[in-house]
Amino acid sequence: MMSSIEEIKDKLDIVEVIGSYIKLQKTGQNYRGICPFHSEKKPSLFVSPSRQIWKCFGCGKSGDIFGFVKEIEGIEFKDALNLLAQKAGVELKKLSPGLIKQELEKTRLYEICETAAQFFERQFEGKRGKLAEKYLLERGITKETIKKWRIGYAPDVWKSLADFLVKRGYTKVEIEKAGLEIRSEKGGFYDRFRGRVIFPIFDLNSRIIGFGGRIFGEKEDIAKYINSPATVLYDKSRTLYGLDKAKVEIRKRNFFVLVEGYMDVILVSQSGFKNVVAVSGTSLTDSQLKILKRYSENIYISFDMDIAGDSATKRGIDLAQINGFNIKVIVMPQGKDPADIVCEDSKKWEKLVDNAKSILEFYFETTFSKFDSQKVEGKLEISKILLPIIKKIPNKIEQSYWLERLSEGIKIKTDDLRIELGRIGQKNIYISVPEVIKEETTKKTRKDLLEERIISLILKNNKLFSAIGKDMFSYFSEQSKEILKFLKNSPSFDFRSPNLKKLSPEAGNGLNYLCLEAEAGYHPIKEEFDPKDLPDPTKEIEACLIETRDIEVRKELNQISAQIKIAEEKKEAKKTESLIKEFNNLAQKLNRDRQIL
Repeated sequence: MMSSIEEIKDKLDIVEVIGSYIKLQKTGQNYRGICPFHSEKKPSLFVSPSRQIWKCFGCGKSGDIFGFVKEIEGIEFKDALNLLAQKAGVELKKLSPGLIKQELEKTRLYEICETAAQFFERQFEGKRGKLAEKYLLERGITKETIKKWRIGYAPDVWKSLADFLVKRGYTKVEIEKAGLEIRSEKGGFYDRFRGRVIFPIFDLNSRIIGFGGRIFGEKEDIAKYINSPATVLYDKSRTLYGLDKAKVEIRKRNFFVLVEGYMDVILVSQSGFKNVVAVSGTSLTDSQLKILKRYSENIYISFDMDIAGDSATKRGIDLAQINGFNIKVIVMPQGKDPADIVCEDSKKWEKLVDNAKSILEFYFETTFSKFDSQKVEGKLEISKILLPIIKKIPNKIEQSYWLERLSEGIKIKTDDLRIELGRIGQKNIYISVPEVIKEETTKKTRKDLLEERIISLILKNNKLFSAIGKDMFSYFSEQSKEILKFLKNSPSFDFRSPNLKKLSPEAGNGLNYLCLEAEAGYHPIKEEFDPKDLPDPTKEIEACLIETRDIEVRKELNQISAQIKIAEEKKEAKKTESLIKEFNNLAQKLNRDRQIL
């Protein structure tokens, strides 16, 4: 349901609202006028009707219709809201104080992200910034493209951005909420992005909601990319990089190309193929697919896919098939990515796109190229990979066609293949489940999966709970602790008909997710014990516990290592010595515990 604020924005045109205060003149697709917020004679305030935002390039102020009315009327957000609601004829009775507070916070965070982007853009003027710009130019990105995508550079200094934003009137807590600062254990703050090329991440209205940072030069010991964390503005499961610039071209050409990274999007778009987007640090999610479906149902994928494995990419493709997308694969030359191809010759890229294969054709060609279809072992491997894929095809006519193709390829009767098709359990079929579950599965870490495995084993045999010692219990997440506490006191619990009323909210939600996934058929909770595969479930739990513990301890070691680096740079000798001692003691304890277990 649309909120009152969204309804107001939907009903009012920003050009009309601002035009009622100042004279606006059309210039191309936008409008401009003399800014009322500072003294000037030339028009420097621009209004974008397509993005419903305004910005003055003289004083730097910018925002939406609420921000403009607030500034020009000298009123608070609540009063601006009431004034514009009257103009739009929107009833505000349902607007809660909490929602007003939330919108104020979002407006503030948009301002911080925009100001940070301006800061990063200016850093190309410095010595190190010029090296970053040179790196981009050498990769094939033009100066015009750098400006268009608002690429910048983050100085390799601990608090340069923080100090800049604080001087502009933003608090450290606000900067942290925008995902730009990290809080140290002592309560101080330091910049999240340092010494990296910065790629702003935009929403559909071209507002900056987050950032991605890439290293350049000799820095092999750190992650190549880091991204903004989840914030009020930025949710990677709902964000597609480049969609704000690609959406018109996607509608025009009726397909979009899905690539892996920022550089691929920018360089492919720069070469003239503007219908290109990238997922933002995650596999395709249900929310992303719903957004994309507004523009086209035709996906062209241009990155590696492990068809034999249960990769996140393959799960995303399965989800796209279920959502009715037509999927093609752009088969890339070995070791090349889209950025490489368009830099060599844009016509090569155009040819690759024109020769894209349907997803089923790609699956078949790739699988048959890996195995000998004349040998029994090869026939078994091919059918093992392709039969589950064929079973996912909802249209029976299409399913029969590909079954016939498989029959011809491995010289096995279609009727025999149908029998095998019927034996494939539902756990191999990625069926549609509530959106919250689908998105949760894309976000799971290795530790999440380990904890779920332990819980799934205990659900099948409550006596296995004794394998978890008190010292190991502390390494579990709070949600897993709640579930385990419940299972310990409920030995007869049946996941197929859970009585979740007895549970705390944490255990109830967590266990409900596990049970829904089990019912959907793609979660290990539904497996039965097989003596051949799992001779000793207690040992498997112990192995999972060791890895769970190790993940947490390694995380703590990494935190101490970061503190050591900071202390060394600040030349705090005593603190450095103390931290190194703490690091060594923890590392030794980790090794001792592993030997004991």
